[in-house]
Amino acid sequence: MTLSDETAFMDATAQAKLVKKGEVTPLELVEAAIARTEKVNPELNAVVTPMFDVARERAAGELPDGAFKGVPFLLKDVMASYAGVRMTNASRFLEDYVPDHDSQLVARQKNAGLITIGKANASEFGILPASEPLLFGACHNPWNTSLSTGGSSGGSAAAVAAGIVPMAHANDAGGSIRIPASCCGIFGLRPTRARNSFAPDIGDVMSGLVVEHAVTRTVRDSAALLDATCGPAPGDPYYPPPPERPFLEEVGSDPGRLRIGFTAVSPLPAPVHPDCAQAVLSTAELCESLGHDVSEFRIEIDFDMITQAFSAVYLAGAAWMIAALARVTGKTPEQEQFEPLTWTMREIGSKLSASDYLLAVTALQLMSRSIAEAFSPYDIVLTPTITEPPYPLGSFDAPPDNPLLGLIRASAIVPFTALANFTGLPAMSVPLHWNDDGLPVGSQFTGKYAGEGTLFRLAAQLEDARPWEDRRPSVSA
Repeated sequence: MTLSDETAFMDATAQAKLVKKGEVTPLELVEAAIARTEKVNPELNAVVTPMFDVARERAAGELPDGAFKGVPFLLKDVMASYAGVRMTNASRFLEDYVPDHDSQLVARQKNAGLITIGKANASEFGILPASEPLLFGACHNPWNTSLSTGGSSGGSAAAVAAGIVPMAHANDAGGSIRIPASCCGIFGLRPTRARNSFAPDIGDVMSGLVVEHAVTRTVRDSAALLDATCGPAPGDPYYPPPPERPFLEEVGSDPGRLRIGFTAVSPLPAPVHPDCAQAVLSTAELCESLGHDVSEFRIEIDFDMITQAFSAVYLAGAAWMIAALARVTGKTPEQEQFEPLTWTMREIGSKLSASDYLLAVTALQLMSRSIAEAFSPYDIVLTPTITEPPYPLGSFDAPPDNPLLGLIRASAIVPFTALANFTGLPAMSVPLHWNDDGLPVGSQFTGKYAGEGTLFRLAAQLEDARPWEDRRPSVSA
């Protein structure tokens, strides 16, 4: 057995221990990850910008003695910049854009000892819950390559699930960490708003909808990585309360007897697939067997108001993103450089007034208070991550005369994940269920504000009770 085989499904913490004990070198780990990429990426199309030479050079040099010294990693090709490597946002408009500096998040990843071996596939500007950009082509789900990985962090999730790397960068505007985690059968935590900084280029994105973190194979990797990257940078507009202790110390700690409210009913007038409902019911039973107080409830909110407000912020965000990148690159945006949905969103978003945008933000803030009150009887709320099991590739394609159809279709998929984005709450998708077709179906847990510690304690307990680390997709390294 080669080192590539031995480390393919070893988590990042275990790989880092091999380096620390001198049993392998960082360069050997990197070469093993490159070999795995070359083996499975032709089927998956998860890695769209290889950084193999950059990774080899870094692995052969002096590395910081961080928690993940020498561990191979992938960076989602949306938002986080790595100096000297193109950052496309999966858009033809930025096909040749190369930033000249690292974002604060990337600098902290490097300081943790991680070695980025490539950029991962995503939807254009992270808009859709799929990873099928025209620039790179579709990313394929390793459990069934005719299906979507989810998105927008689909390349990252597919690579982790298939064993290319043990964890990968991801970000989340409406569920883009948790959706692909559910579709690919891995762990995905969306931290509290502003837990990771967007410095130095951005204060926040769309009034706090977006967060940065990762998808991982294990709970402990997610916690340890968040320890390495979290915290404010000078000039950040706001920041949540710091954790009481390192997140890694929460993993394995007794979660106590938690009050868990659950529902498998969508707050939208749309059905939840039986597989997703079953995943929630099975997970609720597991939580009850572990000694938690579990009770059913319904999410009663004005989802029409939320949908309108969320859409306005999203549309304005598309216009803002393109305008900001035009300023950075000095390029003039042209319609043919963008996918039809993105350009249509830009056109509509550009026509919204400042007061339209602020009214939408106010509406989301008001609904955040309603949700906080509805969730207050519980320590954690359990729901489906998304309303369907992994869906076919092309599920969000739209005809030329109605480019917004894909976005409308997406809204029915994400009613549970989007709640955390405008409330700022931490939430995680945990892979505890596989359906009769052998496909993963995640369960989402939403915690209280700044309550990642409670989520990590529960996640570790669930991981121990119903392990998923040894499950292997049909396409794997």
